[in-house]
Amino acid sequence: MNTLRLGYHASHEQFAPSELLALVRQAAGAGFASAMSADHFHPWSRRQGQSGFGWSWLGAALQATGIDFGALCIPGGWRYHPAVVAQAAATLAEMFPGRLRWIAAGSGEALNERLIGAGWPAKAERNARLEAGVEIIRALWRGETVTRAGPPPVEGATLFTRPDRPPRIFGAALTPDTAEWMGGWADGLVTSAAGVDELGEIVEAFRRGGGQDKPLVLQMHLSWANTDDEAREAAHDQWRSNAIKPAIAAALSTPDQYDAAAEHVRPEDMDRHVAISADPAWHVARIRERHGLGFDEIYLHNVGRNQARFIELFGREVLPALVGA
Repeated sequence: MNTLRLGYHASHEQFAPSELLALVRQAAGAGFASAMSADHFHPWSRRQGQSGFGWSWLGAALQATGIDFGALCIPGGWRYHPAVVAQAAATLAEMFPGRLRWIAAGSGEALNERLIGAGWPAKAERNARLEAGVEIIRALWRGETVTRAGPPPVEGATLFTRPDRPPRIFGAALTPDTAEWMGGWADGLVTSAAGVDELGEIVEAFRRGGGQDKPLVLQMHLSWANTDDEAREAAHDQWRSNAIKPAIAAALSTPDQYDAAAEHVRPEDMDRHVAISADPAWHVARIRERHGLGFDEIYLHNVGRNQARFIELFGREVLPALVGA
């Protein structure tokens, strides 16, 4: 196994951008090597209550810290045309050389993409648009002038501001089928699947599809608090949407629909979807399990509201037990 790199997940769905900037600065000071963020238009629940614009926040976060970042994006041509994604990432990579480590391209959710009024196609079409979008981004980063009929279409696009070293493009997958398909064209894999067995199937599929020896990145949902019960309640309050199956979740359009779909999820159900414990040593063991599957870059997402306490404690007790492991 390679050396484990531990990062902090900046949850735009739960915290205002100004607060999240302070938290990522605290995480950098506590010893987290990297941070990652998603880019959504809506949160998954009204209880989460935020959804800042990820790309502008990344510029501020890169300026305010010295750590590296990864960012999820949806380049299929709905909310963003892939040429816009290419330009946004290239600008950050030019200003902060080597510190935008990767962007992770996914097929998206109706929650964020349907809002432009262009409909929401089946998964097969979304995958085709995703792969085409990645091809457009790579061509623009190479300095090519790109014209394609689409979808998504592009006509005479040339990216004039390009970094010496562009970010890698990983694939964002939640199922073995998607991971296997991404193995052939992605530079690496990002997933947030919960269970060890489920993660093992996703890793095996990605490698089977062509991803052998490519990097594996995990966004690890966990919940820490003073007691197990408090941690479980926090997971249930903030992250019960994680219990919704990916195929169903991708078609839901509003936070209210997510809340309705997760209405019958109980606090005790959350242990299958989030790593829940008040014991830092227990979390160390769970992180080691995932490192053993090949995930050498793990971003810890404490799903509760107690971010400052989490960062302080894990910086003091968890990171020293794992960094260099």
